[in-house]
Amino acid sequence: MILGGTTEARALAQSVAEADFAAIYSYAGRTVSPEPLPVPTRIGGFGGAEGLARYIRDSGITHIIDATHPFARIMSRNAALACVETGVPLIALTRPAWTPVNGDIWVHAPDMESAVDALDTEPQRIFLAIGRNVFGHFAARPKHNYLLRLVDPPRTLPPLPDHHIVLDKGPFDLESDTALLQNHRIGLIVSKNSGGEGARAKLDAARALGLPVLMIDRPEMPERVEVTSVREVMAWLTHPGTERGV
Repeated sequence: MILGGTTEARALAQSVAEADFAAIYSYAGRTVSPEPLPVPTRIGGFGGAEGLARYIRDSGITHIIDATHPFARIMSRNAALACVETGVPLIALTRPAWTPVNGDIWVHAPDMESAVDALDTEPQRIFLAIGRNVFGHFAARPKHNYLLRLVDPPRTLPPLPDHHIVLDKGPFDLESDTALLQNHRIGLIVSKNSGGEGARAKLDAARALGLPVLMIDRPEMPERVEVTSVREVMAWLTHPGTERGV
């Protein structure tokens, strides 16, 4: 079973299908119209680690690949606990974290709450590149103007009194993100350290424009085997003795 929701998870699903493994892809279902996948899918939660362990047993799952977002701390924790309980092997497919290079102006925040605290400043125009599920944290700093980039129109408006929504879907590039920052007169970017190539253009654009980035560090994850490529996951799955189960 692939715990997905990322670009890397989709690529893994394609490789698993081509290798003729029986598989199921599970994701939270936050995107309204996700692109079709070459393996069966399920949408929604499991009911915590106990519910996931029950699903693993009931479905005959033999291997779990956690390819969720690097900030999906609760799901990753539940996966680790459920795999310990059921004895099913687990591997995590994750992106290397971004690291600053010459010219970057980064200030680090250890978590979302610290990022909110760091915005107790004079009003700014801020690109809030953190994902819709945590916009509410920044309602505590209503004096800023926030630029929000979303894949789908929001069902309810974010609780930010002064904001502008742009609907767009990555991957993004340096030219378009530079134009976005300039057109909206952005003075600061708030970003999760998600890693990967699809969303890093905003960091390249910030460097080119000399803009600061408030970078939220990744949460601590459970102890587990981690790899950074689909190739490594496939090698793990095709190791001698690996059953071609779900």
